Amino acid sequence: MKILIAGFQHETNTFAPTRASYQSFIQGEGFPPLSRGADVLALRDVNVPIGGFIQAAQRAGHELIPVIWAGASASAHVMQDAYERIAGEIVDAARAGGFDAIYLDLHGAMVAEHVDDGEGELLARVRGIVGNAMPMVVSLDLHANVTDRMLELADAIVAYRTYPHVDMAETGERAAVLLDTLMRDRRPLKRVSRRIPFLIPVNGMCTLVEPARGVYDMLAELEQGPVASLSFAPGFPAADFPECGPVLWGYGHDEDALARAIDRLYERMLADEPRWEVHFLSPDEAVSEASRLAQHADKPVIIADTQDNPGVGGDSNTMGMVRALLRHHIEDAAVGVIWDAEAAAAAHRAGVGARVELALAGRSGVPGDEPLNGVFEVEHLSDGRFRFDGPMMHGMQGDLGPVACLRIGGVRIVVSTIKMQIFERNFFRVAGIEPEAMKMLVVKSSVHFRADFQPAAHAILVAKAPGPMAADPADLPWQRLAAHMRVRPLGSTFGDWRALAAREAVAQLP
Repeated sequence: MKILIAGFQHETNTFAPTRASYQSFIQGEGFPPLSRGADVLALRDVNVPIGGFIQAAQRAGHELIPVIWAGASASAHVMQDAYERIAGEIVDAARAGGFDAIYLDLHGAMVAEHVDDGEGELLARVRGIVGNAMPMVVSLDLHANVTDRMLELADAIVAYRTYPHVDMAETGERAAVLLDTLMRDRRPLKRVSRRIPFLIPVNGMCTLVEPARGVYDMLAELEQGPVASLSFAPGFPAADFPECGPVLWGYGHDEDALARAIDRLYERMLADEPRWEVHFLSPDEAVSEASRLAQHADKPVIIADTQDNPGVGGDSNTMGMVRALLRHHIEDAAVGVIWDAEAAAAAHRAGVGARVELALAGRSGVPGDEPLNGVFEVEHLSDGRFRFDGPMMHGMQGDLGPVACLRIGGVRIVVSTIKMQIFERNFFRVAGIEPEAMKMLVVKSSVHFRADFQPAAHAILVAKAPGPMAADPADLPWQRLAAHMRVRPLGSTFGDWRALAAREAVAQLP
């Protein structure tokens, strides 16, 4: 076959402070930078879905027609210009023809300034050109908010099964297998899907622990015989539109067998609903507990500053956890990564060993967050370039822009020029910090950091410091959820929650 391949990934937090521009996709911000044509094939050795698809398709002898691959860190809406430029290249390639099938590496939770369902809209534009007979398969992120439109327009969709996402390339390979099945059998796969009626906190989706691990184990066991493919996307609980939320779906030639498998998974999800709740610590609670644990530990204690994770829409620049470390006079602690290009530039101008007076970061606009004013010692400077050696993005080159290690009291802070979620320990090393030598590490991440940090950690705590991404979805100011959706596990439905909020607002009127 000749297969048209392209990728367009963005996880949209509609409550976040910063939107994704075209430049965001050029930089990649933790993803590979935007690539076109033959350069896309260089992703074959990177742990992204299109990389796994390329390897599997080439092994099978298919000819690939690469168009574009673009991804950017989670943020607020994708700007209309960025969406239209990138989607337009994919649509133009579809219009040019000359291929037998299509594979698209998408995220599944993209909201643009002018389109709620970014992936559904792209699929509709492509399908409108190539017609219904053209085989089209799609891979999605585990955090996809899978819409009915996506399911109706693609012949098959598969999603990641791990969080941290160590199986991205493997997911692309599974998409290639499904495409081969479609072409070999020459008949469409039957599909069954069900929506889970409650939002799940992002921290509760980690597949290294229960209940997520058990659900995916069960899914893999049920995927056999007439059940060709099963997927579960817990969703991204920060996109304010009616189809936000978890979805189960699958494909096969025996609809009854497929329905039975989906029903078993659905019943498991409802039975486990209480287990999807997450317990969070305040910044001071987290630091106090970490300090206690660190007294007799030979590995660092790690605190996830989850509400400022740039991987879910934060800007990686809130100062709540830094202030908590300073309040408790913590020594041998490091924080990474704070995004403040101005502070990084000031440190580079001053040089190693200098002391600089700064108002560091703290510009999120979130109540309770403000810049940290102080005198910082410049301990290390670098160009911010490094190699990903951890399990997630292994082999990819990273670029944080000019980086500085700033020290205040006993706290070292990695300050970057480019925003990026901290995926692995090399983010500290690029700033001259050996993370294993620290007693305490604070990371701007929710779960992805665990892939590389967990083996090197004595313990991991999750803190709920002020930040743009509410760790508990019930804390978000929803406006457009489906009325029946519970805003958290065992929580109120959106309809009841909104009615209660309206009554409280009226009660507060003078």
